[in-house]
Amino acid sequence: MKKDIDWGSLSFAYVDTDYRYETRYKDGKWDEGGLTTDKMMQIHECAGVLQYAQTCFEGLKAYTTEDGRTVCFRPDLNAERMINSCQRLEMPTIDKDKFISAVKQVVKANEGFVPPFGSGATLYIRPYMYASGPVIGVKPADEYVFRIFTTPVGPYFKGGVKPITIRVSDFDRAAPNGTGHIKAGLNYAMSLHAIVDAHNQGFAENMYLDPATRTKVEETGGANFLFVTKDNTVVTPKSSSILPSITRRSLIYVAEHYLGLKVEEREILLDEVKDFAECGLCGTAAVISPVGKIVDHGKEICMPAGMEKMGPITQKLYDTLTGIQMGRIEAPEGWICEI
Repeated sequence: MKKDIDWGSLSFAYVDTDYRYETRYKDGKWDEGGLTTDKMMQIHECAGVLQYAQTCFEGLKAYTTEDGRTVCFRPDLNAERMINSCQRLEMPTIDKDKFISAVKQVVKANEGFVPPFGSGATLYIRPYMYASGPVIGVKPADEYVFRIFTTPVGPYFKGGVKPITIRVSDFDRAAPNGTGHIKAGLNYAMSLHAIVDAHNQGFAENMYLDPATRTKVEETGGANFLFVTKDNTVVTPKSSSILPSITRRSLIYVAEHYLGLKVEEREILLDEVKDFAECGLCGTAAVISPVGKIVDHGKEICMPAGMEKMGPITQKLYDTLTGIQMGRIEAPEGWICEI
């Protein structure tokens, strides 16, 4: 039974739901874990997460398909990425099967909050882990908590998708051999000043360049770049310091195998951005946010696709991937996880 919610008025913001999942790590192992109704957590004043930012997270969504099923999109890749994040932060890993089982449990328990098909809304799922054990010396903690909460969210773009204007940032998002490739909370803390500054200057997002040479395109604070050339080749940046977006990887597969387009993952110089036909930012929240203009220290790079709507190739990519997610288009094997 769906909850009595005005699905059309939801924004991309937290809404309390009935259940969340929790499991705790102590004495070298995870407990059995299970659902809880308690959204509040007590935390030790010396917890590793508070002292040394030992925390990582994931983000994925549950949808109602056209034929009424509740599904998630590629949660196995979220599990794999979280394992990589945990290993880099010296945190205990969550077994892939346990991760997927926890996602299924919490979505099923909150099924009334999964928005109906056609509403434009989805159920956002946030798995996260943090160091709960006290630690005062700079070292990994010995106790951890893994939790998942869900929240129904509206479409990322209210009133339709409009291309955004972004700027080339003077800030670095990550160090050359740092933590840019994992979903660590500290990466996002470091991006907050840059995004607030960008908003204050009238820009929607930052384009971060590679921290070593500052000549190559990397990503924004929370999304990967995707470009389309004038001959319809889909190009994405290759770098060891950007997050491997699941949406971006899925769009690349769709471009090649569904739309028959040529795809390239390679280093992209800032100097060549002016030669592309289309630009988009891809991530879980919006799928693709079209970029109409990039401002590089006063110099405007206007994408030929313009400021009114998505470019034609970007639109096809968006329509195909969302069609797969919503069950209108047949998915590649293993992409759709039914709850």
